[in-house]
Order: sequence, then structure tokens, then C-alpha cells
Amino acid sequence: MAINKVGSKGIEDGSVATVDLAPGTVTNAKLTNSSFTFDGTSISLGGSDSVNLSASWQSVITADGSTGTTAVARNGYFIDTTSAAHTLTLPASATIGDFIAIKDYAGTFNTNNLTIARNGHNIQGVANNSLISTNRASLVLVYVDSTKGWLYWEEHNVADLQAPVFTSATGGTITTSGDFKIHTFTGDGCFVVSQLGNSPTVPTGGPSNVDYLVVAGGGGAETGRTGGGGAGGYRTTFPSPGCNAGAFPISATTYPIIVGGGGAGAPGAAQGSNSTFSTITSTGGGGGTSPHTVPGGSGGSGAGANGGGCVVGPGPSVAGSGNTPPVSPSQGNPGGAGYSHPTYQGAGGGGGGASATGTSAANGLTGGAGGAGSPNSISGSAVFYAGGGGGGTTIASPPPSSGPGGAGGNGGGGKGGGNDGAGTAGTVNTGGGGGSGGITFDPVPSPLGKAGGSGIVIIRYKFQ
Repeated sequence: MAINKVGSKGIEDGSVATVDLAPGTVTNAKLTNSSFTFDGTSISLGGSDSVNLSASWQSVITADGSTGTTAVARNGYFIDTTSAAHTLTLPASATIGDFIAIKDYAGTFNTNNLTIARNGHNIQGVANNSLISTNRASLVLVYVDSTKGWLYWEEHNVADLQAPVFTSATGGTITTSGDFKIHTFTGDGCFVVSQLGNSPTVPTGGPSNVDYLVVAGGGGAETGRTGGGGAGGYRTTFPSPGCNAGAFPISATTYPIIVGGGGAGAPGAAQGSNSTFSTITSTGGGGGTSPHTVPGGSGGSGAGANGGGCVVGPGPSVAGSGNTPPVSPSQGNPGGAGYSHPTYQGAGGGGGGASATGTSAANGLTGGAGGAGSPNSISGSAVFYAGGGGGGTTIASPPPSSGPGGAGGNGGGGKGGGNDGAGTAGTVNTGGGGGSGGITFDPVPSPLGKAGGSGIVIIRYKFQ
């Protein structure tokens, strides 16, 4: 290196001296940066260190079900769960870039699962442990930050490591109750499933099952001393096992929903219409019949039997059958028996309900009450559905008159007609049977039997 010679008077022209700087004469300490960091390890200038770019694999861990293993960053673990499940606990502290490798040694993670305990850190951004239940799983976790925590860096033959996913769908009127979403259909529509939950594959995800309530339309009723209309068929999975997480499997598709209408009232009372969701069909309630010798209509629940005639005793017809066609659990019950009276011509039995047979007319003066429906809280609060319609009586004119019509069953069943007034229709969207209309003699017109109530379909699933 050539430099100018410096004197007391400055630099002399042409006075040049040559100075050689030997290697190593500038120490590391004189430099601004005296060390560097490589793969998380600080190395001093002039120093040396070994940097492990792959996991340091440890001896095989044979799980015995009694104790777990606390992992160390940058280590790899062969885990043999042939005889028992095992827990691998992540380090209590971690820095960005720390990683841990895991391999299913014997291909038995499905038989005896491996739990990865988070030890205060998130895994995949969620404060939950991971359950590995796929045979021959191989994976590497890398630590990122306090928000995401440990992320899965490499995944081989592992379906368990997906992010948690919950079912998502549209259709009907949508409400929520806690972690559950509820779709209520009061008329025809479509339940459109766009995404399924991925539990139990991912323990933190949602199930791919739903719960349902499917109620058909109630049967209509005829006029005077006839049986009340049967309630619409009642089918449900709620409440279901596993904290009501759903008992009916679905897929990502469109499910047409049919909500059955109530059967027409007199004249020509009709059976209620069916309600349908997927493979579940609830049958419409049996309709009342006339003349008085004709059996009550069968269906989800059966219509009550007719009274009438001029003798004392059971009416001339039989009640309609419930749970027709048969399903398990039963979707309904039969109607009650009618009763004849020589003076007042008799009274009809109550229509069957979801949880009880229609009440028989105890005498020829008072109609039988409709069978009780069933309470269900699938919507978030208890509501009764599928009550049977009340049986009617003869209203003598002029007096003396017969007694009152039968009460409607709890769950939307309509009241039967009698000396306390005309019958009433089944309540809409309950599947209640229609009340029979009491009959009067000329010149007063007979009140007509009433229509059944329409049905309802409700679907519920875990969405968060």
C-alpha cells in the first residue's frame, strides 16, 4: 500500500513511502459486528460451531400409557403406540424456527392415538391439543409466534392436521342458540349444505351430523259426533347423544324440504300431507270420516272413532291407527273410541297425538280429548307439537243439549265442537289435528269440522 509521507510542514511532493499491512493485524474486536447468527445460533467471528440442519432423532419411545414425553426443539421422535396411547408435550418456551419431528414407529396411531399437548402455546392458531389418529403419520411442527404458535410444516399421510371446519348451510329461517345454528322451515324450501364439519378427523372441528324435527300436517275433522283429526307424524333426533352434536349424517348437497299442509275440514275431511327431509318422511295425520259407521282415518296419528246410533255403548266405528306406515321410533298413536247415546246420538273420540292415544268418549255427551303432543327444544325453547284434535258431540235443538266437545291435545290440536261452541282448527306449523264440528238439528245449520294444522321441519347443527 502506498501512502504520502507527512511532515511538520505538510506533505512533500514526491515523498512517497510504502507500508505493508500483514494479514490479521486488524482484530475482530475492532469491527462493528463481531458475530453473526446462523439458523438461530450466534457465532463469533473467528469462532466455529456446528449447525444441525435436520432433526436430531432420538431412540424409539415405547408408549406404556403411564407417562408422556416432553419434546426438545430440533429433535425427532419415533413413537411406538403398539400397546398404549402416548402424549408428547411441546416445549414450555419456544422461539421462531424451533421445530419438532414426529414419526409413527409401528403404524398404530389409529389404534392408540398420539396427543400433542400444546403446553401453553397455540397449535395451528388454536388453543387446543392435537390428536393424531392416522396410522404411519409423519409430521414436523415449526414454531412461528405467539399468535399461531406451532404450525404443521410437513405432513405425510395425516388427515388429522387440517384446520378445524364447521358445517355451513343456508335455507329456511336461520337462528342461533349458543354454538348451534337452527334452520326452521314453515313451508317448502331447500336446505343447502355448502361445507361439512371435519370432526372427528379434526378434534377441534365441528361434526358433520345434524339433528332434525319433522312434523307432518294434521288431519282434518268431520261434523258432529265424529272423531277428532289425528296429529301429523312426529319424527326427531333431538335431543341427541354427545351434547346434542347431531345424530343424522349429511353431505355437502341440496336437500329439498317439504312441509305438509293440514288436511281440509268438513265436508270431505282429509288426511294431512307428509313432511320430508332427506330420507325422513313423517306421514300426515288421519282425517275424520262420515257417515258414522266408517272407521277413522289412519296416518302419522289416527283420527278418533265416530259416535252415533240409538243405543248406549261404544260407537259404530273404530279409531284410525297411528304410526302408519310404521317407523321406529313410532311417529304417532291411534285415535280414541266413540260412544253412542239413545237421546243425543253420541260423541266422537279424540284424535291421536305424538305422545298419547286420543281419549275415548266416556259417554254419549262429551267428546274425547285429543292425544297429547310432544315437547321439543330443538329451536332453543320447549314447544309442543302434534297434538290430536278433539271429538265432537251432538248439539240438540231444542234443549236439552249434550255436553262439550273434547279438548284439543297439547301441541296444536283443535278443540271439538259441542254445547260449548264450535270446534277449532289445528294450529299452523304444529301438525295439530282439527277439532270435530258439533252437529245441530234443523233449522240451525251444523258447524263444520275443522282443518288440521300444517307441519314444520327444523334442522340444527353445531356451527362454531
